[in-house]
Amino acid sequence: MFRFIHAADIHLDSPLRGLESYEDAPVEEIRGANRRAFDNLVELAVEEDVNFVLLAGDLYDGEWKDYNTGLFFAERMGRLRRQNIRVFMVSGNHDAASQITRTLQLPDNVQILWTKKPQTILLDHIGVAIHGQGYQSRAMSKNLAEQYPQYNPGYFNIGILHTALNGREGHESYAPCTLDDLRQKGYNYWALGHVHKREEVSKDPWIVFPGNIQGRHIRETGAKGASLVTVENGEIIGVEHHELDVLRWSVCLVDLSDCEVIDAVHDHVRQALEGEQEQAEGRILAVRLVLTGECPVHPRLLEDRAHLRESFRSTAAGLGDMWLEKVLFKTDRKGSLKDGMGEETPLAGLMTAVEKFKLDTGRLMDLVPEVAALKNKLPPDLIGGDDPLLPTAPDQILAFLDDVRELLTAKLISHGDKG
Repeated sequence: MFRFIHAADIHLDSPLRGLESYEDAPVEEIRGANRRAFDNLVELAVEEDVNFVLLAGDLYDGEWKDYNTGLFFAERMGRLRRQNIRVFMVSGNHDAASQITRTLQLPDNVQILWTKKPQTILLDHIGVAIHGQGYQSRAMSKNLAEQYPQYNPGYFNIGILHTALNGREGHESYAPCTLDDLRQKGYNYWALGHVHKREEVSKDPWIVFPGNIQGRHIRETGAKGASLVTVENGEIIGVEHHELDVLRWSVCLVDLSDCEVIDAVHDHVRQALEGEQEQAEGRILAVRLVLTGECPVHPRLLEDRAHLRESFRSTAAGLGDMWLEKVLFKTDRKGSLKDGMGEETPLAGLMTAVEKFKLDTGRLMDLVPEVAALKNKLPPDLIGGDDPLLPTAPDQILAFLDDVRELLTAKLISHGDKG
């Protein structure tokens, strides 16, 4: 019997852009999470007494600022060397962008597979053949798998490949290939990298994306880690996912449909955040809070959202080890705008006009030149992404206009109540 760990997409010391714009962000905890997760990977290898570790690309994150990243990795590899644990790795698209990587001297238990053609390494003492090829350049458009050799008879065959297969959302289609390309090689296990979300693509043979070991932003939510593979008599008897992340990103959806008063909103939010904390099992949490549902308090939420954001942040801080990355108000009003008032009242007429308010998204910048000028001064982080400060895409602008319309409605309702 032998065991090995399959990990990928470490992205050591990946820069975390835009955090400085969040006054209460735990910047140091987030920046240090990547290294601490890698330490957890090393500890797992030692504790489980594995025979070797496979790193399927993107160990680094492009060009380094200095040698500290490489020195950190070399020191951790020295720890594995003292435990007689070998490491086999291929370069991915981010590794290929680094010049310093090519001159780094690593301990002799670490072997980086060739980039010009596939390489096969035989571990005769346990009957394993490892096949792999790394990237020579960042944008790898070739199907590398085509050139991998057929399986070695009498060996347990493993392929290491940094690829998006036939495409995965959010990832460039590097080293494209199909499942049939992999299956026809006759390997027992394919250790893939590049896709940051864990996926067991196939179990016959095993073809696995382990995902990255530490989420780096809100688009990389949930548990992150690596796969521990156990082989006995040439057969895989276990592929276990081990969580290694130390900071977890989460999108917390809270349905406020049954909330009649603001106090109920606070109760729902607290309960939802407590649930997220329980699932995180002691890890630091970075949470995007999204409030949804058709609810009676929708107008109040729109009017008071600046105050409510701070209140929700205070709730998260009080729970401990939790930071609200963002609070999004995605609720809607319950019922018609004119519920509870006569059809012919002045307020009803105003509300009808607001409800019908439309604006051609293509003319927004022309109608308000100051908006275009402001757009040119804002950093990319604030005008891009899924919730920009200044929307530019048509669907984002439409959502923005909906918010404006709803806010005007809330103001009218509030004014009507006071009258």
